[in-house]
Amino acid sequence: MTTSIGTHGRPSVAGPGSTGPVGYSLPLSPTGESAMLTPPPWHFSGEVIMVDYRVDPDAARRFLPPGLEPGADPGAAAAVFATWQWCSADGAELTDPGHCQFGEFLILLSCEFEGRPMARAPYAWVDQAVPMMRGWLQGMPKQFGVVHQSWPITVGKAGSRLAPGGRFDGALTVNGRRVVEASVTVERSTDQRPALHDVPLAHTLMFPEWVPSEEGPRQKLVASEVSDVEFSPIWTGSGDLTFFAGLGDDFQALAPLETVAGHVFSYGETLHGGRLLSDYSVSNGISHDHGGPSAEDSFHS
Repeated sequence: MTTSIGTHGRPSVAGPGSTGPVGYSLPLSPTGESAMLTPPPWHFSGEVIMVDYRVDPDAARRFLPPGLEPGADPGAAAAVFATWQWCSADGAELTDPGHCQFGEFLILLSCEFEGRPMARAPYAWVDQAVPMMRGWLQGMPKQFGVVHQSWPITVGKAGSRLAPGGRFDGALTVNGRRVVEASVTVERSTDQRPALHDVPLAHTLMFPEWVPSEEGPRQKLVASEVSDVEFSPIWTGSGDLTFFAGLGDDFQALAPLETVAGHVFSYGETLHGGRLLSDYSVSNGISHDHGGPSAEDSFHS
């Protein structure tokens, strides 16, 4: 593969000796500027509402692919609402708020890879096309949904402040149906990071076959490599979480048995790319990268 320089000095990937259209992702164009995705690194800053809860351990186990184990706390899960602002390394997207902002909801399940604590996101929804495609590139199962959440205010009375008694809510709607609601009432500030928001996420990188082959779709277990992880002070307290019917029995199997705690905080990271954990496509078993994720393989977006 060769690399050319497209609009804004961003590299665009082209085939060997290619004189045709280029781009880091589709759509390709003469300069590469039409690509939906820019090359990493990508910077993220977000406002998070998170509810820790417990799920049926057997149901959670069925969502883990080969190479991942339930770990020390089977059944630990979290529901995460986040409002993100993102940009490429040059920050060009920040001049277009409609392009660089999106809402997200995802489920996290506690697990381990070769003894190291990790988290698995079996479901995720976003409300913009670019983060959905970027999720597929990472192996995150992002789908379209409508995500709403409240955020802390610093002036006026149209909302809650980050202070004891402040309440923050999130809601996910899919195909016109309300399917998840969450509420957090904060009680105190802490420096203790929520466990499932402070570990690497393990994703399955897979694309369905369009051109059939004998091997079938190739799957790889991967983790994202991030740096510059930042947490604001974390406000924690009680959390409520409700799953409604509408997404099928598999999703409903991850409904809360009980809620544990709720958290509200700001979060930032820089996403650089992916690291291979296991290659399911290697014949005669699974190939492992025993180097594992780096120390700052934290979150995801």
